[in-house]
Amino acid sequence: MTSSAIRLASVAFLGAALVACGGRPSSNDQPGAQALADHSSGVASPAPAADAAPAPASGRPTASASADRSPSPAAGPGDASGLAAAPVAPAFREIVVPAGTVLRIRLTSDLASDSSAVEDAVRATLDAPVVVDGDRAIPAGATVRGSVRSVQRSGKVKGRASLAFRFERLSVGDEDYDLRTERISRLAPATKRSDATKIGIGAGAGALIGAVAGGGKGAAIGSAVGAGAGGGVVVATRGAEVRLPSGTALTTKLTEPLTVRVAAQ
Repeated sequence: MTSSAIRLASVAFLGAALVACGGRPSSNDQPGAQALADHSSGVASPAPAADAAPAPASGRPTASASADRSPSPAAGPGDASGLAAAPVAPAFREIVVPAGTVLRIRLTSDLASDSSAVEDAVRATLDAPVVVDGDRAIPAGATVRGSVRSVQRSGKVKGRASLAFRFERLSVGDEDYDLRTERISRLAPATKRSDATKIGIGAGAGALIGAVAGGGKGAAIGSAVGAGAGGGVVVATRGAEVRLPSGTALTTKLTEPLTVRVAAQ
């Protein structure tokens, strides 16, 4: 008997045994019988289809979930977004104007010994720029502000008029600075020669009138009277006043160093 006949006989015997045991094979036995039948018939059973990957154990993240929660990679050297912002260069630099520097200014307010008072405001502008080591530290047109420090009106008999002031503030654009300058003082000219002339004219006029009226004696009396009249004019008249109108050009000096800020080049 050939091997094929033997296999067919085995299958028939197994089927008869199953029928004798009470019916069709259970679903659990079907795979085995089918496999035996396939083996007996020489037909290979098809390989089971590959199932989906088994679900991960509870509490263990999948690869995709881990990838979702992975941190973003650090920015590389070529990534501009990861670079710190470059420091901004300062827009200004400082220049120190030394003490003794001459300031050429022009008044923009009126001053007078017979109308100004102590602590009255004084304003002026720079007529020329201030240059330090080739750099323009203060431009022409910058504003300086100060105040009257002393003032004396002229007297009727004696006492010459005087006026003094100085500057304490400098304004360049939106920048304000404290500064100290020398006092600018002005003294009225003396009037002694003018007073003597007035007395002499009065005496001469009196002598002439006295001579016409009473001869030599009258001339002497007239001279004394005329001199007295001339002296009265001097006593009643004040001396010259100090007057500095707006537009007057002046110079002064810094008494302390001044630090200013200028635009960086």
